[in-house]
Amino acid sequence: MEVPRLDHALNSPTSPCEEVIKNLSLEAIQLCDRDGNKSQDSGIAEMEELPVPHNIKISNITCDSFKISWEMDSKSKDRITHYFIDLNKKENKNSNKFKHKDVPTKLVAKAVPLPMTVRGHWFLSPRTEYTVAVQTASKQVDGDYVVSEWSEIIEFCTADYSKVHLTQLLEKAEVIAGRMLKFSVFYRNQHKEYFDYIREHHGNAMQPSVKDNSGSHGSPISGKLEGIFFSCSTEFNTGKPPQDSPYGRYRFEIAAEKLFNPNTNLYFGDFYCMYTAYHYVILVIAPVGSPGDEFCKQRLPQLNSKDNKFLTCTEEDGVLVYHHAQDVIIEVIYTDPVDLSLGTVAEITGHQLMSLSTANAKKDPSCKTCNISVGR
Repeated sequence: MEVPRLDHALNSPTSPCEEVIKNLSLEAIQLCDRDGNKSQDSGIAEMEELPVPHNIKISNITCDSFKISWEMDSKSKDRITHYFIDLNKKENKNSNKFKHKDVPTKLVAKAVPLPMTVRGHWFLSPRTEYTVAVQTASKQVDGDYVVSEWSEIIEFCTADYSKVHLTQLLEKAEVIAGRMLKFSVFYRNQHKEYFDYIREHHGNAMQPSVKDNSGSHGSPISGKLEGIFFSCSTEFNTGKPPQDSPYGRYRFEIAAEKLFNPNTNLYFGDFYCMYTAYHYVILVIAPVGSPGDEFCKQRLPQLNSKDNKFLTCTEEDGVLVYHHAQDVIIEVIYTDPVDLSLGTVAEITGHQLMSLSTANAKKDPSCKTCNISVGR
């Protein structure tokens, strides 16, 4: 049997889903809080014996949906006409009742077979902790509701973007990627102390570290994938890397073929902006069969290294030739250690432009260019 979907957020008067959904209608009504306190205009009758949901189960969690089910005593079960679902972000857990007595509960659904699917990108965000409690209700002929006590409070966390969601981001990024420019080196800027530390404590090899939380909130690589950040952008007039950088005055340069070649795989990781006109695309390069490659295979869309809109490696007359997209800023994560002896370290002549740093940068959730119709 097809599971009905719960697709309506009642606390948003401009919710995009206003029609009655098949097998499941939703109503905006005033409810009592979890302590049973009512507003004077709530339209809820005195509490009568209705089964209280218990043993709540959350399953099939995605970045913007989940399935919920529970058990109920059989007594008066046939009188239940509605379920009230109180969904809150966990950071608001210090107040388990509503701040204002007239604020309605989040979700109301007609009683349907369980489990039911709760889906809605306008009130569910990826990788976010929530609390949920359930109440049963019986609608009376006069329009009032008889309600049960609230169930216990259950906690759960929504998931990251799936490959399907990331493919949607990829397709949006392709639209603005622009023409391809030739390049020959990857580079990484840091402070002098960073490179001194690498030489002294890591045997001259830069080590992968866990990616920060910059970019899309639902990106599966944030806080999980280990790698080393590189850039490949070039100046249009010179074809060489820019002399300015937000990350430090010392630059490690390495020939592109040392990191990106037929023995590596290329993956799309993210597409975002930081309240600015320019956009960033994060790509992952992983040696075939490496731990980073296995991580990405399970979570990220793989790109054809020879033919994609962002970063390519092709062969011309027996020589590897490299191109990057002109109209987006490409950020590359390489998933294995990189020895400094494979390239050169030198001081740049330009400025350190801290305002261009993307470290832990938050994505603009209102940008229509780089957001998709799931939680941001």
